[in-house]
Amino acid sequence: MANEETPVFQIQRVYLKDMSLEQPNSPGILLEQEQPSVDIQLGVEAVPVVEGIYEVAVTATVQTKIKDKTVFLVEAKQAGIFEIRNVPEEQMGVVVGVACPQIIYPYLRASVADVITRAGFPPVHLAEINFQAMYEQQQAAAAEAANSTAQ
Repeated sequence: MANEETPVFQIQRVYLKDMSLEQPNSPGILLEQEQPSVDIQLGVEAVPVVEGIYEVAVTATVQTKIKDKTVFLVEAKQAGIFEIRNVPEEQMGVVVGVACPQIIYPYLRASVADVITRAGFPPVHLAEINFQAMYEQQQAAAAEAANSTAQ
């Protein structure tokens, strides 16, 4: 008989929730010889779905520009549904802010590289991310913001 207090962490599903590609200045920008600049933004969000079930999503925005003109813009959101039960409240932030994104991120990297390649460009491979460090920075920033508003 299973102990009802045993922590449960299971992946229910990983899926591509949203993907968009824009090439607003094609075909003219494709004739440019200059190397484009690349800007990459990442984000993590977690939403409770029902008791013990959470949707965690990692988003990436990849924008390349030549001078002030966009070559392409890719926005992608890779998500996962996770069953998380009997985990102490003080550990939930790390589970949904670090463990879940680490599982989802490789799928996001592949989706982004694939759509950029299919658009006719060399793939942009998103760098490996230390979600633990990212989570700690967010926590420190939130604590600092709370301290500054309390004064």
